[in-house]
Amino acid sequence: MNNKEIFNVFFREKPAMMLVNLKNAKGTMYASSLAKQIDCTYSHVVKILQEMEKEGLINFEKQGRLKLLTLTKKGSEIAEHIDSIKINL
Repeated sequence: MNNKEIFNVFFREKPAMMLVNLKNAKGTMYASSLAKQIDCTYSHVVKILQEMEKEGLINFEKQGRLKLLTLTKKGSEIAEHIDSIKINL
């Protein structure tokens, strides 16, 4: 089993990568750009982001018609842990 496979045993790949990508983002991040980065449909990304928002991991900030994504302190800490686990596999 390679590192990616073992990582996916413990974590659902797409939601985990969404948090990590938000943590490592340079500049503003939107659901559409996040969907492209993790190779996922926009609707699936939005559904997961809504669950993350309910759990206090991310914030949506409306900017006109767009919603800017930001990690909360809790979301940032979890993303940091996921990223370090991924790096150490």
